[in-house]
Amino acid sequence: MKENEKEPVDLPENAFRELEEGEEYNPIMSPGREYREVTPWSVSWGIVMAVLFSAAAAYLGLKVGQVFEAAIPIAIIAVGLSTGFKRKNALGENVIIQSIGACSGTVVAGVIFTLPALYIIPGLSAGFLQVFLSSLLGGILGILFLIPFRKYFVSDMHGKYPFPEATATTQVLVSGEKGGSQAKPLNQARPLIFAGLVGGIYDFLLSTFGWWSEVLTTRILPFGDAVAEKAKLVFKVNTGAAVLGLGYIVGLKYSLIICAGSIFVWFLIIPGFDLFWGDTVLQLNSGDTALTVSQMSPEQIFTTYARYIGIGGIAMAGIIGIVRSWGVIRSAVGLASKELKGKTSAVQSGVKRTQRDISMKILFFSIVVTLITIFLFFYFGVIHNFIQALIAFVVVSVIAFLFTTVAANAIAIVGTNPVSGMTLMTLILASVILVASGLSGKEGMVAALIIGGVVCTALSIAGGLVTDLKIG
Repeated sequence: MKENEKEPVDLPENAFRELEEGEEYNPIMSPGREYREVTPWSVSWGIVMAVLFSAAAAYLGLKVGQVFEAAIPIAIIAVGLSTGFKRKNALGENVIIQSIGACSGTVVAGVIFTLPALYIIPGLSAGFLQVFLSSLLGGILGILFLIPFRKYFVSDMHGKYPFPEATATTQVLVSGEKGGSQAKPLNQARPLIFAGLVGGIYDFLLSTFGWWSEVLTTRILPFGDAVAEKAKLVFKVNTGAAVLGLGYIVGLKYSLIICAGSIFVWFLIIPGFDLFWGDTVLQLNSGDTALTVSQMSPEQIFTTYARYIGIGGIAMAGIIGIVRSWGVIRSAVGLASKELKGKTSAVQSGVKRTQRDISMKILFFSIVVTLITIFLFFYFGVIHNFIQALIAFVVVSVIAFLFTTVAANAIAIVGTNPVSGMTLMTLILASVILVASGLSGKEGMVAALIIGGVVCTALSIAGGLVTDLKIG
């Protein structure tokens, strides 16, 4: 078929369902053909998308602590660009644009949950090279650790895992390749343009004219203020466009889960502290506290005590994730060890293009080189003590590997990566181990945060990569 002719494109009937025994899935982009994928067009536009969406993801993540998934809007833009510039059969290029651009949110998520604390906590400091290398090495490690699990998640579990984000992104890319009215640039861009205008006008009225407060609270009423002081009950809601849009992207289910957590802490935990320990000065992680619980405002009770309960819950969720994924870890390690002992290469003439993996020998060598580099980074750039750097290296290696399957499994099932909980678990373990090894104080805090940055970036990249592999 000629390059300028539009190929018929449609998803196979078994694209999203579980395969029958002996049934084979044949993707749209045939394994027996070569397509335009990595080209100057796709790489350059992918980098542009990564820059733009990195800024947006960083802003939203630092503001509300949640990073949105950029794959779907980038896929819409990629389809609009290829259609607008009349590029035929651009599905492969659009996949690459989406893959490169969507890395923006994963890298940002790996940074914002840990490294900002280096600048928030008084007395701590870190150089640009430390921040850059922690993100770079963590990203490389996450990619390498996920490769042994590719076949399990992408091929063996086809139709068994829903892959919500990968499914939605695939449908956007395919609809753009079909042609017709649904692929016109204006139709593809109209929702983004309209949403951007509405959000911009909304925030402009909010911040410029102050017609209403960004955070609405029951304290604006005398009755609500009295209830907050006496019963420690207060209701708040953020009305910013970014938060409203984030709730729409996350979906009703997970918005309700987040809301349920807020209701639990503000309507049960905080009033409960006042009810049971109202006349007590509780010294929990706050030795400078001289007020009794009843003398504190609800906001002070939350900051001083209640939020640590949420942190513990998130950390326990990470442990549960490892336990549930243990079978997957054992299976992938077994397959990798068999190939390392065998004499066959992973790339053979009889293997389909879509089923080729990097040779396990090359992968093993790459992992070893990356881990050695991480150890040298810790020793020369962060800790400067051989034993403590070795301990930090072991913590990163073990936790990043174990949590990689947790991240991939979460993305495959619910489309959301619980990277913040796994990072908190990493910070807790790293802090305890480093203190036990004799590293404490400001140096210990910096080391723990750098370790958390490496692990967090690795897990975030691993979760994003499994989505890209499923789309591809």
